Amino acid sequence: MGSPRVTFDREAIQFRTWLEAKGYSAERTGRHARRLARALQILPQKQRHHAVSQLTSAFDKRIANGAQRRGCRATQRLFKAYLTAHERLAVPTITGRFAVLREGYHRELLQVRGLSKSSVTFHNATVADFLRRGLRSGQALRTLSRAQIDGYVALKASENTRRSLQHVVGVMRSFLEYCCDRGYVSRAPYSIDTPRVYREEMLPRALAWVDVQRLLKSIDRSCVLGERDYVMFHLMAHYGLRPAEITSLRVDAINWREKTLQVDQCKTRSVLVVPLAARTIQILRRYLRGARGGDASQRAHLFLRMQCPRGPLKSMSLADRFDAYAQKCGLSGYSTYSLRHGFAVRLLARGVGVKAIGDVLGHRSLESTFTYLRLDVDSLRHDA
Repeated sequence: MGSPRVTFDREAIQFRTWLEAKGYSAERTGRHARRLARALQILPQKQRHHAVSQLTSAFDKRIANGAQRRGCRATQRLFKAYLTAHERLAVPTITGRFAVLREGYHRELLQVRGLSKSSVTFHNATVADFLRRGLRSGQALRTLSRAQIDGYVALKASENTRRSLQHVVGVMRSFLEYCCDRGYVSRAPYSIDTPRVYREEMLPRALAWVDVQRLLKSIDRSCVLGERDYVMFHLMAHYGLRPAEITSLRVDAINWREKTLQVDQCKTRSVLVVPLAARTIQILRRYLRGARGGDASQRAHLFLRMQCPRGPLKSMSLADRFDAYAQKCGLSGYSTYSLRHGFAVRLLARGVGVKAIGDVLGHRSLESTFTYLRLDVDSLRHDA
């Protein structure tokens, strides 16, 4: 017996059109639209704004078994993104003893300071945690002591790195200044020491060439995903490109006649033209003929996501792919930048000048290049 016929209303049709514009396939947009149409039967009719709790309840009632749970949750997330894009997702009201204070601080961050939504979310979460764990139950904010602030900072220090703790301290300073200006605290904000972070305190980790080769050989190039990943990490290892430069590469950046690659260096906002080796040209041709196929002429970016919606790959996804291959090869403690560091070290070992290395890496100052080329004493003695 087939599933009951789904009656699509205007909301589901508009949602489907939005998904298609985002690059989702016709098959996936159809699935999401059908799930939404069933959930909309539970939601209040003709309601312009939807609350998160209402969406969760509606989709929960439509999950018949565990096999459907993942798909329904995916549709729910996409519908929330759709409502947010159209400013139709009802923002949950802040509740609790400090609701008025937190609402005012939220408006200050958005309307006066103009912070991004992600920054406002971080501020709100940090403030909520501070009011919950930094104060005693029922304590008035006016009686906040220096010892309590220091105690909360110490608590967060046990949960965060020093760099992350800097952001927490910055939020606390901002919040206490706001409270002082509004009369919520009786005196000027307490000074809070910011943890020190030094630029060259950690030695950059360069991936040795033998480990680079091992990592590249571990990639299964017989599948589309593996072929894409191999090309990305080949370019990073052989040309020292940043992750953001890899993900922003376009198909037309390859000049087949001149055998060059045009790289828009995001950090310095300059353009670097890289001569490509014959081996790299061969790898790129194979990738565009096979993994990209006919899609190469339809999509401007060189490296695309394998899952819907189709579009340019993100730097975080590239980092996740590297971590998976590094773990497979037993290379712990390395990141995508280890390929870039290793590239710089290999150039230095071949006698390339520091200034030339800095130009290739896209550094504005030699200080940045020297940071990349810091080697341990044993390596220097061995090379000598």
